[in-house]
Amino acid sequence: MKPLSRTVGAVPPSGIRRFFDVAAQMEDCISLGVGEPDFVTPWHIREAAIWAIEKGFTTYTSNYGLFTLRQRISAHLKRRYGVEYSPEDEMLITIGVSEGLDIAMRALLNPGDEVIFFEPSYVSYPPCVMFAGGTPVPVPTDYRQGFQPDVDRLRDAITPRTKAILLCYPNNPTGTVASHEVLKEIVRLAVEHDLYLVSDEIYDRLVYDVEHTCVASLPGARERTILLGGFSKSYAMTGWRIGYACAPAQIIEMMIKVHQYTMLCAPIAAQKAAEEALEHGEAEVERMRREYDRRRRLIVERLNEIGLECLPPQGAFYVFPSIRCTGLRSEDFTEQLLWEERVAVVPGNVFGSSGEGHVRLSYATSLPRIEEALHRIERFVRKRRG
Repeated sequence: MKPLSRTVGAVPPSGIRRFFDVAAQMEDCISLGVGEPDFVTPWHIREAAIWAIEKGFTTYTSNYGLFTLRQRISAHLKRRYGVEYSPEDEMLITIGVSEGLDIAMRALLNPGDEVIFFEPSYVSYPPCVMFAGGTPVPVPTDYRQGFQPDVDRLRDAITPRTKAILLCYPNNPTGTVASHEVLKEIVRLAVEHDLYLVSDEIYDRLVYDVEHTCVASLPGARERTILLGGFSKSYAMTGWRIGYACAPAQIIEMMIKVHQYTMLCAPIAAQKAAEEALEHGEAEVERMRREYDRRRRLIVERLNEIGLECLPPQGAFYVFPSIRCTGLRSEDFTEQLLWEERVAVVPGNVFGSSGEGHVRLSYATSLPRIEEALHRIERFVRKRRG
């Protein structure tokens, strides 16, 4: 047989899923691994999908997605962030942000183009760049600076082959929210070097004690930015697979070419549910955000008491504590914790080399399970520290 794709073969399997799959087979295992809300999608949103199916909404939609949904997203972005996109030709409904990222890279990149992103970063970023023929260029961030993006390091990473800067704030896995001023500096660099910006803002509604900055709203950003958002995290709609991409029309035109030949359109009932989420879901978003905030405060306090130094995350629903006090590397810590105490977390090195010495814990699970998991982690750490 002839060899399979070298590009795909060079990409390792997801480090997150590996631990999730093992944990799923264990009895009495508490998983703090996968970033999925423990809340069920609010009833009124589920009911909207049921109503849509009962009324015969079972067909394809436009490749762009339902126009009424695009109108609602456009109004939502203008109301919250003051950034305007035309629902006619500057918006595309995607199969989650994951598809949005994939087709954004394929629309932007030619073979050998470089995409810069900050580490620790979500595990999909390097593979999506590689699948599109590009070269991922990680720029490390420092725990001592709260994992804030370093503009000087970014500037040093830019080469004549650089095509885009990929951002994710609030950040997965660290929970960092980039400051408004730092993001403005990044936009200035993008303008100076004529680079595209791809901004993954799936966690925009889950921020604590700070305000979210929409990158596309910054001076000079809109004409070069692909804004990615969705419903999975804020509305507890992970399984519905509804996201969106907003960009200037010429970029969306490129993205939709890939979308129409691979996905065609997002499921119509899920799109109707997303409309309901935007129309009447605000109270539920705030209720879930407040509960995440309560869990966030508890988990940060307890991890620091245990001796796993942990900065308070400002967004998303992850903490990224240091495990250096145990003397273990991230993967060793994670595997031993899983087998000895039946607690699943994710090793920091799967998010890039600058994540080594850390692990990611998700607090998108119930408070009693978090408390029990922390009790087990404390017992595990005490054994390592004597």
